[in-house]
Amino acid sequence: MRKENNHRSELVSQLLYGDCFIVISQKKDWIQITTLGDDYTGWIDHKQYQTITAEEANDITFNTAKYSSQLIDYIETENKFLSTLVLGSNVAAASFFNHQFEGSVVTNIGDKKQLIQTASLYLNAPYLWGGKTPLGIDCSGLTQMTYRLHGISIPRDASQQAQVGDTLSFIDESEPGDLAFFDNEEGNIIHVGLLMENHYILHAHGKVRIDRIDQTGIYNLDINQHSHKLRMIKKII
Repeated sequence: MRKENNHRSELVSQLLYGDCFIVISQKKDWIQITTLGDDYTGWIDHKQYQTITAEEANDITFNTAKYSSQLIDYIETENKFLSTLVLGSNVAAASFFNHQFEGSVVTNIGDKKQLIQTASLYLNAPYLWGGKTPLGIDCSGLTQMTYRLHGISIPRDASQQAQVGDTLSFIDESEPGDLAFFDNEEGNIIHVGLLMENHYILHAHGKVRIDRIDQTGIYNLDINQHSHKLRMIKKII
């Protein structure tokens, strides 16, 4: 998904297999969309989607969603070709397209104790602004996809995610899987990560990595100094 209607425009997010959206407008070879799952708006190439009914889209997104659990998997198309899937693809769409999927799907829906284990699947994935896959992901893409794989929908951007859930006062009140948010000098939320046990945090910064965290912020173990200033901690589930 691009910010503007051209291939040189900023990447703002990504659509995975099975992601559904509403078409808002069209300019030449580009369509402006709003995603059903997280109400996010951007532009995609008109060659990269297939039209289905609103009822089908809502069913895939909200009623029958099931997500692939392998970093990379494959789906067989109607023409017997193999198409690549990445972790978190909504394979509930397969039946609507006469595709065949025989891979494994997520089964630990709603299990908060497994959030960090799921997030760890993305460890060492390179940082990519707007990315949502193990091949490239940003900080809020990591948290959103981790929660998505547990059947929980949260907004796309860190600043939006900071508006949901219950605020905690101290790190020691948190549980693994709670979210920590960080701001810049202007007070804007610019970063998010998943809290772990014993004052560690899993987040995307250069790559998906694990660092220390204290009441000041993230302490980067490579450069031995704080890299992000803590603003708030949120419990989503």
